[in-house]
Amino acid sequence: MNTFALVLVALPLLLGVYAYAGYPALLWLLQRTRRERPVAEPEEWPRISITVPAYNEEAQIRGTIESLLRLDYPADRRQILIVSDASTDRTDDIVREYADRGVELLRMPERRGKGAAENAAAQRLTGEIIVNTDASIRIAPDALKPLIARFTDPRVGLASGRDVSVAHVEEDANRGESGYVGYEMWVRKLETRIDGIVGASGCFYAIRSHLQRIPLPEHISRDFAAAIVTRENGYRAVSVDEAICLVPRTTSLKQEYRRKVRTMTRGMGTLWYKRALLNPFRYGVFAWMLFSHKVCRWLVPWTLPLALVGLVMLAPSYPAAGFGLFLATLGAGAAVAGWAVADRPHPPRLLVLAAFAAAGNLAAIHAGIRALKGQTNALWEPTRREVVVQS
Repeated sequence: MNTFALVLVALPLLLGVYAYAGYPALLWLLQRTRRERPVAEPEEWPRISITVPAYNEEAQIRGTIESLLRLDYPADRRQILIVSDASTDRTDDIVREYADRGVELLRMPERRGKGAAENAAAQRLTGEIIVNTDASIRIAPDALKPLIARFTDPRVGLASGRDVSVAHVEEDANRGESGYVGYEMWVRKLETRIDGIVGASGCFYAIRSHLQRIPLPEHISRDFAAAIVTRENGYRAVSVDEAICLVPRTTSLKQEYRRKVRTMTRGMGTLWYKRALLNPFRYGVFAWMLFSHKVCRWLVPWTLPLALVGLVMLAPSYPAAGFGLFLATLGAGAAVAGWAVADRPHPPRLLVLAAFAAAGNLAAIHAGIRALKGQTNALWEPTRREVVVQS
């Protein structure tokens, strides 16, 4: 009985340590044997198309367009296409104001979701390289050229920007999200040096046009699928540190929870659709990276209740197990307290971090249940974030 209880306790610990520490440690060791090739600017910058899906973004779309027009890239080599998913506010009218500056509008006749909007845009894009971004973020003015320069390497099919989580008004706005984004960018940097990233930043990534035009189901996550499709077609997907995009932190933990549930549900559906990439005999190191980065993280929350059962079974005989149960209870209490105060001004940081960690684990379970039920809703409600102010 004790052996069984120890297994229950050890399983989530080992899986969690591997997913969040062991896997990056192995990447770090492997990348030490790899040399990065220098990246040179192309003799002539390729023609690019920048596409922005938007739904009811009247509060931000003007700033989005202005920031895109300020990007350091030859204007005669750039197309900007805003895809309105049947917006019902003034989004379309604002976009039309920029028609004389080369900004194009594609309006969907009915709201069908981000995936459908991206599929519909494919036939309107004229660039050799397609840049995908969101209305809620801001790309640094000097970020585009480093991203596009990576395509001078014929092996690169996708280049992903580096997300930088920023606050706009409240300095304490969801710091847990900020820390996690930094960790994720570090892992992608390591993956780039080994074989390539397993998922692109939905906020800012570029992809070769023929890969962008591969049709995908409307309900899946295109930024995740794009990296997988890139590898499937014999190219690498890379992360570019110099290609910085500013991503406002969500100011509400509840809003962040809903976003995580939505993105993980779509991510699980995407991986199931492209599950062949998990075959190590065909895709080698990439299959291991995909399993470690995605599947292992999604499995961790499902094993945590097993650890609690094991601790309860061991507590009568082992004081250490009782202490572990006490710490688990204390952590749960901190998460509940953090959730209650997270949206207030200047909440205690430790409580917010506990609540953010708990929200991420609960969201993974919630998303898993939705994915198993086939509840992959193609429609999306964009995460409403504070507008980034660029100096």
